[in-house]
Amino acid sequence: MFVTCLDLEGVLVPEIWIAFAKASGIPELTKTTRDEPDYDKLMKWRLGILKEHGLGLKEIQETIATIDPMPGAKEFLDKLRSISQVIIISDTFQEFASPLMKKLGMPTIFCNSLEVADNGEITGFKMRCDHSKLSTVKALQSIGFETIASGDSYNDLEMIKASKAGFLFRSPDKIKADNPDLPAFETYDELYKAIEGAMNS
Repeated sequence: MFVTCLDLEGVLVPEIWIAFAKASGIPELTKTTRDEPDYDKLMKWRLGILKEHGLGLKEIQETIATIDPMPGAKEFLDKLRSISQVIIISDTFQEFASPLMKKLGMPTIFCNSLEVADNGEITGFKMRCDHSKLSTVKALQSIGFETIASGDSYNDLEMIKASKAGFLFRSPDKIKADNPDLPAFETYDELYKAIEGAMNS
């Protein structure tokens, strides 16, 4: 049996931090896992900027409320879920993802959680486990599932390479150039066909 593991931001929904950077007028927050492979370092840097500007969870959630899935994402997900179990594995946080999951038809998501003070300041974050995407794929494989994985960023490469089939989706040119062995797609139709083909091979 197959489980398809998908990244969330950049694949199904726009990057939350980029949207918040625009809404808050803080251009430094446009940096994502496409730019910084070390997620722990990236998040600590982001939290420092939020503290410096006196911004907290409420302000980010107000931006998230305005974000819609990418055009065609929900239809792609619905079609994919008709042929495969699907789990979204993301380094985002439950507090960010919940409203977006409603817009995507409530797919299963494995993500992390934030530590938030009573005044709304984000004081820290709790990762579900080390190398959460790779760990999840290996755990699924250990209980008899074949995995197919797709994502766009550095932090998706481990799960993509560890799966029976793995695909880059709308990745930056540098990631595609650094991983010429990985098929790279730009449209949901292409990705769906590739996943379907992997399941039937």
